[in-house]
Amino acid sequence: MGLELRPYQADTLDALRKGFASGKRAQILYAPTGAGKTEMAIALLEAVRAKGNKAAMILDRVVLCDQTSQRLDKYNIEHGVMQATHWRYRPYERIQVCSAQTLEKRGDFPGLNLLIVDEAHQTREQTIEFIKNNPHIRVIGLTATPFTKGLGKIYDNVISTVTTKDLVDKQVLVPLKVFVAKEIDMTGAKKVAGEWSQGEASTRGIKITGDIVAEWESKTMEIFGRPRKTIVFCSGVAHGASLSQKFAEAGYNFVALSYRDDDQFKKDAIAEFAKPDTEIHGLIATDILTKGFDVPDVMIGVSARPFSKSLSSHIQQMGRVMRANMENPEEKPFALWLDHSGNYLRFRGEWDDVFDNGVDALDDGKEKTKKEPTEREKEDAKCPKCKSLWPKGLDICSHCGHVRERMNSVSSVAGVMQELMRSNESLPSKQDWWSQLNWYVSHGGWSPGRAAHTYRDKFGVWPRGLVQSTMTPTPEVIKFIDSRVKAYIRQMKRR
Repeated sequence: MGLELRPYQADTLDALRKGFASGKRAQILYAPTGAGKTEMAIALLEAVRAKGNKAAMILDRVVLCDQTSQRLDKYNIEHGVMQATHWRYRPYERIQVCSAQTLEKRGDFPGLNLLIVDEAHQTREQTIEFIKNNPHIRVIGLTATPFTKGLGKIYDNVISTVTTKDLVDKQVLVPLKVFVAKEIDMTGAKKVAGEWSQGEASTRGIKITGDIVAEWESKTMEIFGRPRKTIVFCSGVAHGASLSQKFAEAGYNFVALSYRDDDQFKKDAIAEFAKPDTEIHGLIATDILTKGFDVPDVMIGVSARPFSKSLSSHIQQMGRVMRANMENPEEKPFALWLDHSGNYLRFRGEWDDVFDNGVDALDDGKEKTKKEPTEREKEDAKCPKCKSLWPKGLDICSHCGHVRERMNSVSSVAGVMQELMRSNESLPSKQDWWSQLNWYVSHGGWSPGRAAHTYRDKFGVWPRGLVQSTMTPTPEVIKFIDSRVKAYIRQMKRR
């Protein structure tokens, strides 16, 4: 079959070509999980081959090389796989698929015109050196999470033509129904490079294994009436084994996968799980399922690996269950997300921004340790009856219909996602605040930078996609600004 790009995919490739024409040499192609980055990469590879030039795509695992090769076969595109023992070793082909390890061992690639780097946010030192040492080669990095510190020193441009919201609207992705369940307690946990230790997260996760299984059984029966395909992101090997055992005791077949398992075992388990009539109810893993995992009829995701700062990991995990089931779209109008990690509330501001606006800059500092929500903020963010996240600006739970009593006219509710978790009603509130902060720029002697930083203090994200208008400040905005000024004065006095 021939490769046909969707309009937004064609727009993305046009933007990349314009970037190269303007003098950009290494560019990031940002697109959400499910946007079809592999298809876009294949179109680029084929375009280079058609001109008689050489192109290569590197991936960080052999299994991903095989998957990409199979995708090229699907579109009848001749290519080679650059591994000496691989059955498709054809060094004469103008399109090559190779592992990062193979490219790093070679050290060079004579005659190469275009290099495509998969999962570019995972910066491998030797791959970076190859890019720097070969300035004549154009480079495109593919990623759904370009938040790695230093990425802007490797790539000089980012292309972002489609957002997660766009893909939900186009029904390429499905919205999430999020439930905030019993959370793994990470209070006082050891951190390594700003992230919670996986070993400690696993130990603490085991303490609520029974709650995770019980919550999954309760919600899958309530919402779907029967078990549905599920992936569980656990905190470590021991935690995964504990979960598998608890699910088995409850009568469900959940297979735990880890780096300790044979590659063939993992490959076979995922292949069996992908079958429509599989007898596997779910897969459990730490990060194996965040790369190259494409099973669109997965209905449920369970988040049981807390992250202190890794927005990338959080987004990658959600993306595994948001893919629409194109063969049977009516079977998957949404996906269920059970949050035992606290990640959804922890990263809600940043996720809001990426969901609506995509990415327009590299090295924007998103990957920093996040401030933990208070217990009051956690309770205010969810329905007290069913634990579903409140729809933005509403006092009626969209899942169970529970009505919340307001104690005053101002209520703090966490930003939430399309349909049940988020709605466009969040935008007018942010626009009003931005317009009122711009009033201070026009009438109060503020710089635009001060307005932007004040907005970020309020919402946790920079003001993007908003209209540059002005509005007379309301008492709420004046009070907030006054509180920030007083806090600054107190800080200066302490210094």
